[in-house]
Amino acid sequence: MTEREAKKELMRRANEISPTVHVGKDGLDEGLYAEITAQLKKNRLIKVKVLSNSDSGARDAADAIEAETGAVVVDVRGGVIVLTDKRTWTSLSQKKFRVDSRCWTLTLSGRIPRGSGRC
Repeated sequence: MTEREAKKELMRRANEISPTVHVGKDGLDEGLYAEITAQLKKNRLIKVKVLSNSDSGARDAADAIEAETGAVVVDVRGGVIVLTDKRTWTSLSQKKFRVDSRCWTLTLSGRIPRGSGRC
């Protein structure tokens, strides 16, 4: 699965959840980063809502959260940030797919056949 397909899959999953963390006028602080990390460990995919009275915009907040927590920003739309943990992102990005009844996995150098036809 390519990164684009992984992003589509995560956005499909995120469509069903609502924001669980809100960034308000206090902005981003250590307590908020700890809460995001704890929720990512529990749920693996969360939404963060950046309120209009916040000091920073959604894109700036997403960059700060990504740098501080090690999370992967899937998408930023309006004031909503969709985050996932690195383990979920890498497992979806490197998911195997079937081509000509052989399993392949994507790597930086290209496709590498795996196994004898079974995934």
